[in-house]
Amino acid sequence: MIIDFHTHIFPPDVHDGREGYLRRDPTFAEMYANPRAKIATAEDLLASMDAAGVDVSVALGFAWRDQDLCVRHNDYLLESAARSGGRIVPFCTVNPAAPNAVKELTRCAAAGARGLGELRPDSQGWELNDGPSDELAAAAAEHKLVLLFHVSEPVGRGYPGKEGGKLGDFYRFVRSHAGLTVIGAHLAGGLPLYVPEPNVRDVFSHVYLDTAAQPLLYDRAALERIARITGPGRILLGSDYPLISQKRQIQELRSGAFSADDLQLVLGANAQRLLGPVRVRP
Repeated sequence: MIIDFHTHIFPPDVHDGREGYLRRDPTFAEMYANPRAKIATAEDLLASMDAAGVDVSVALGFAWRDQDLCVRHNDYLLESAARSGGRIVPFCTVNPAAPNAVKELTRCAAAGARGLGELRPDSQGWELNDGPSDELAAAAAEHKLVLLFHVSEPVGRGYPGKEGGKLGDFYRFVRSHAGLTVIGAHLAGGLPLYVPEPNVRDVFSHVYLDTAAQPLLYDRAALERIARITGPGRILLGSDYPLISQKRQIQELRSGAFSADDLQLVLGANAQRLLGPVRVRP
């Protein structure tokens, strides 16, 4: 089974009414003001999955600053998942600084969300290692939700959407919350590459990395080094669809960075272990 752990879909009204949402959220404007920036719906994702041979995709929410927009997006993710026959797994999102964030998290968990993400503290105006994050962590632990954070590399070129989650903040959070299952998007901002020390390796007992946008950020040699440090059991296929096609990301991973056995882990077995039973209905 092939599972893409990092995709993005938006409700049709966001897809069709992009201009209005550009005025409502600064991070959305940063990432989608360019008309060539793709916005996909659930139907688009399912068509991509069919073309790329992907069995299941985790569809992530967007880090809207306005909690009401988070709720509306969550509704769409949950409804799309329910209609997909198990092919779409919803990861919803909240703004932990909002007074009703835990209530919304609880609602989403009860409705079938398996996790929260893509969490971007800096985009929403909350501190990852402050009061709101402690409440988020406690609620996620109570409902057995996986947390998926945007993590950006602190060096290199800038690009729309790079900021939103600092590598140092992410590292401190995972060191402080060993009881949570946490995923660092974009190979966790290259965390294993920057500080390959024993105390950093320790966090990979509960931290996973996804490969979202890897061809744009890290070459295959870097991916091979990361796999040696963390082990292939900590790496998840993530395309960042529609930014990168699912077919392209799968081809990239099949290009020689992993052995056949390790590739099986990365393409789906690791994700199945995190998500629990994944059943796709015909």
